[in-house]
Amino acid sequence: MRYSRQTQLVEIGEQGQEKLQKARVLVVGAGGLGCQVLPLLVGAGVGYIRIYDADQVDESNLHRQTLYKMTDVGLPKVQAAWQALHALNPSVDIDIYQTRLLPSNVQTALNNIDLVVDAADNFVTTYVLSDACVNADLPLVSASVIERHGYVGAFCKDVPSYRAVFPHTPQQSGNCNTQGVMGSAVAVVGAMQAQIALSLLLDFQPSVLGQLFKFDFVTWQNTKMSFKRAEEPEQIISFIDSTALTPHDFVIELRSNQELLTAPCVDYSIKVSLQDTIDLNLPQKRLVLVCKQGVRALKLASQLQQQGHQNIAVLAMGE
Repeated sequence: MRYSRQTQLVEIGEQGQEKLQKARVLVVGAGGLGCQVLPLLVGAGVGYIRIYDADQVDESNLHRQTLYKMTDVGLPKVQAAWQALHALNPSVDIDIYQTRLLPSNVQTALNNIDLVVDAADNFVTTYVLSDACVNADLPLVSASVIERHGYVGAFCKDVPSYRAVFPHTPQQSGNCNTQGVMGSAVAVVGAMQAQIALSLLLDFQPSVLGQLFKFDFVTWQNTKMSFKRAEEPEQIISFIDSTALTPHDFVIELRSNQELLTAPCVDYSIKVSLQDTIDLNLPQKRLVLVCKQGVRALKLASQLQQQGHQNIAVLAMGE
């Protein structure tokens, strides 16, 4: 009886429900988007869900992260999410990982997975997931929301990657913490993300792969575009984490002294800012560019590529 209203749909039926029960989904992020996506996947009867998130529930989250309650404040989000989701549908198998999705653990995260939901709303994480999904031939459903704007798209598998559609870094590195967001906008985009994920798992036709949906709740001009003909970039700048640093790397630190007071540190060769003129004659070394969110590092990487440097990696150290 649990799924009777769903299996009544001709395009789902018992066969479709069996597909969902056998499906294995990775959800990266248990914040605003994840709190919309996760209960919809669990409610629909997706058989296995793996969740990655390193954060704890904060009271400022609750206006949009409606999976959590006041009594969850201070708990790891994955723990609070597991409790709420298990209460919603105990027949769904849920594994939780209280850690960030990193270049060093992305292959483990994708192991034995059918579809990836990117609910992290962090472009570095999205690039890492997109690169990994291309290699693993997996569909990636990625979304982002800020203020009253958002988008969601279905990438990789048989269509272009996220990098093909968004080859350049965002002009601004703001997020919900710095620019704000409406909880209802997050709910709409998150629900759309879940609908796309379920449509792919059920193999609905026409396929939503290669489609991007943009939502503007200021002007109410919501649009859809196809990116099936987008071209993959000829060269990509890879992301690494600190575990991948070697003594042979030439590390360029871009974070300010103020940022370094409260940030994780790495041993670096030189410290510069984007305003500095950089002329490096180190073709035999890998250049590793370090900043907080990856935006500055990617901008500098583009400059260095124009100077002929090809062996470049970006290390985003986060908060």
